Amino acid sequence: MLFIRKLYQGLLKIETGLLISLVLSLILVAVIQIIMRNFFDAGLFWAESYIRISVLWIALLGAMMGSRNHEHLAIDVFIHKFNPQNQALIERITHLFSAIVCFVLAYHSSLFVQSEYQQGGFAFAAIPNWACESIIPITFFVIAGRYLLSALFNIAHDNP
Repeated sequence: MLFIRKLYQGLLKIETGLLISLVLSLILVAVIQIIMRNFFDAGLFWAESYIRISVLWIALLGAMMGSRNHEHLAIDVFIHKFNPQNQALIERITHLFSAIVCFVLAYHSSLFVQSEYQQGGFAFAAIPNWACESIIPITFFVIAGRYLLSALFNIAHDNP
């Protein structure tokens, strides 16, 4: 059990590190692109694609991080009107529903990525489209797993 806990904590740190690295690289590339365009009438030909793909990755990694401790947007107007036992039950039901929706999204986005793989286009440089879009099913699968665990076992996720 200790090994699984340490592995999980390590994965959370990787997730956080990847998000921080992407944000910093996005800022760096955007600033370099602005300086090159304004002062040198040049630019990085791959910067626009990189920025667009980085925004996708940052948004999805942010959603994954929001699902850690259920720090996401939620509509919970009526749940406060129930007693604590019923609140816990309703929360587990909504987590199960969220898990099902995310598993469906993971499945269909994996079909999309598979289609992109078969078409063989490139996003920028020698990086294929499917590699850049692979974050979509991965994210939805991770979020679905977190909500499924929360629904079935009422597990709270910790930040590292």
